[in-house]
Amino acid sequence: MTATQAVRLTQYAHGGGCACKIPPGELEEMVRVLAGADPVHSPLCELLVGLDTGDDAAVVRIDNDRALVMTTDFFTPVVDNAYDWGRIAAANALSDVYAMGGQPVVAVNLLGWPREVLPFDLAGEVLRGGMSVAHEAGCHLAGGHSIDDPEPKYGLAVTGIADPGKLMRNDLGQAGQPLTLTKPLGIGVLNSRHKATGEVFPDAVDTMTRLNRDAARAAIDAGIRCATDVTGFGLLGHLYKLAKASGVSAIVNSAAVPYLEPARPALRDGYVSGGTRRNLQWISPHADLTSISEDEALLLADAQTSGGLLLAGELPGHPVIGELIPRGEHVLIVQP
Repeated sequence: MTATQAVRLTQYAHGGGCACKIPPGELEEMVRVLAGADPVHSPLCELLVGLDTGDDAAVVRIDNDRALVMTTDFFTPVVDNAYDWGRIAAANALSDVYAMGGQPVVAVNLLGWPREVLPFDLAGEVLRGGMSVAHEAGCHLAGGHSIDDPEPKYGLAVTGIADPGKLMRNDLGQAGQPLTLTKPLGIGVLNSRHKATGEVFPDAVDTMTRLNRDAARAAIDAGIRCATDVTGFGLLGHLYKLAKASGVSAIVNSAAVPYLEPARPALRDGYVSGGTRRNLQWISPHADLTSISEDEALLLADAQTSGGLLLAGELPGHPVIGELIPRGEHVLIVQP
């Protein structure tokens, strides 16, 4: 076994994947200073999606037919295999463009590397993984930026294009629309188990590396205009943001939510990240969770990495997990 093969990347980071996000409540407090800032009036483009609703990416209109979609995402290792980590991080970053109804066009690498601790051939495998997924997406990957960092970190800054008349946004949900989820949950607890034990879950890796491209295209063709992707704030957290931005409430039918098969055993054995517990703590004041167990609530708040799309609309081939309803006492209502 070579030195590269023996390295467990997840042991060089305090957390992993999107579970390393700054907790949503703290993030809201941090960016509050930006609220109400005077908008920039550019002669070149119009800002269509910015800070107001915490959407997945920024969007500016170039002309009547084209808008630019811009986003960035990076995180610490979520799996030990360097190539797979690169693929997962790239798919996760590209997902924000798909969640807005866009097509990724060009991306650049973002790499933090402990150069005196980990070999550079490992970093090369991370970059190779990222390139493989970018190429699968038909997205140019051209250059980037790297720094010497105590923890390994990797991701992409991505620019895409979209039709401004067909954007999917998190503030366009309407009461009466069904909620569709395009990937199963359970990624967070499985990644926590992998970090603790080294056990590999191929279905989890396959799920995280699967592009949201096809689901996004199908959603646009179906006329869906409200969406987000499910990542570090969990299903409940991202649905809360969508419902709040849209001025509606949401019902989740917990029995209809799909999970990867090993997820419940991982939860039973205690592999719950701190990010997941913080998600549940943040969402609880805004949700009626009295009809489900704490374990079920933790799974619904589980911090996902490179999760699926959450759509306000029905998409054939994917489960409907609830619906949007008029705004009530609670933003979220979870039923058994």
